[in-house]
Amino acid sequence: MDLNTVTEVIRRPSARPGTHWREGDAWLAGGTWLYSTEQPGLRRLIDLTALGWDPLVPSAAGLGIGATCAIRDLYAFSPPQDWNAGALVAQSCEAFLSSFKVWNSATVGGNICMSLPAGPMITLTVALEAEYELWAPDGSSRTVGALDFVTGDNRNILAAGEILRRIDIPARALRKLTAHRRFALTRLGRSTVFLIGTRTPGTSDLLLTVTAGTTRPVRLAFDAMPDAGTLQESIDAIPAHVWFADPNGTPDHRRHLTKYFAEEIRRELTDRELTDGGPAWHTS
Repeated sequence: MDLNTVTEVIRRPSARPGTHWREGDAWLAGGTWLYSTEQPGLRRLIDLTALGWDPLVPSAAGLGIGATCAIRDLYAFSPPQDWNAGALVAQSCEAFLSSFKVWNSATVGGNICMSLPAGPMITLTVALEAEYELWAPDGSSRTVGALDFVTGDNRNILAAGEILRRIDIPARALRKLTAHRRFALTRLGRSTVFLIGTRTPGTSDLLLTVTAGTTRPVRLAFDAMPDAGTLQESIDAIPAHVWFADPNGTPDHRRHLTKYFAEEIRRELTDRELTDGGPAWHTS
């Protein structure tokens, strides 16, 4: 879509691009949402892709993902063998409701900052206990947990002119055993619910991340694997206003699916041999 209110595009911004932020500005990375709908309040676009941020930086500490990393590049990434959760990376990329054009242009940071309930990069990074590095216009930066970033449907904690610079996923989370379940009304449709469970090898803990069915990510943490009743009670305790409603599902429908799939994840991770270092995952 033509953005006929835009009068300027900053192609080569400074290394800290928010310094001269003003009302009517917008960050431009993949632009897949920006160009998909009218943007009457925009006057200037600031192109982040020119900054040349490293898209993927694997290390002993974990995986660093530049906010401008394209989904296609994340999908092509081959994780080390000891990263049991590595399979979740590709699975989460495949959860996009998108054409091949969007796949090739959309960015990890863009999906997170849109903060939609079905954003699969949100699901992935919250489930793997990531931290986000945020840059403010005054040159300062802060680090926040992925769980705390999204506050509601299309809402997050970013202040005016603040930008998501980097996502860091710790190696300890990448070495966890995992199981996931996702439901959509059609094979390539928007997620109605998307759940990921993780378990630390050698322990019986459980970290269950609930997304798509809720307006913000919900994390249920257990030091030891809960029984079926305890897990169901924990899901029932999610406040009613947190469940999401749209044409893909009512809150009651999403709660029902979440409880059903959470029990499947609990059983799958309970039944895993503790000596099995392979990833546990399930395609919907």
